[in-house]
Amino acid sequence: MLRVADGERAAAFYRTVLGADVDELPYGRLRFRIGSAVLNVHLPTSRPHPCAGQPGGPGSGDLCFAWAGTASDAVAQLAAHDVAIVEGPVQRQGAQGIGSSVYCRDPDGNLIELISYR
Repeated sequence: MLRVADGERAAAFYRTVLGADVDELPYGRLRFRIGSAVLNVHLPTSRPHPCAGQPGGPGSGDLCFAWAGTASDAVAQLAAHDVAIVEGPVQRQGAQGIGSSVYCRDPDGNLIELISYR
């Protein structure tokens, strides 16, 4: 689950920069599908049930997505959308082994890691 301050702004970022499919869900939520990953997105007006006992606010997320291309491709994608790189490419251990990661932040300040195993 990811909390965001502005659903339209977050949807635009995840759709345009990361290629997410965006769907509306019950209780005022959104869903972002990025490859095989699915994020349920809560807005300030969302009223999910059930929900986390102590959910963090916008900017408290730390997410990692497997990037289908190379780390250089991820750098180019971020640059094409004027998204600042926080760090990378750097070698990191991921779910599929050692990969090359590039880090950025979404509009709410959530940390996004794009890891390439190529």
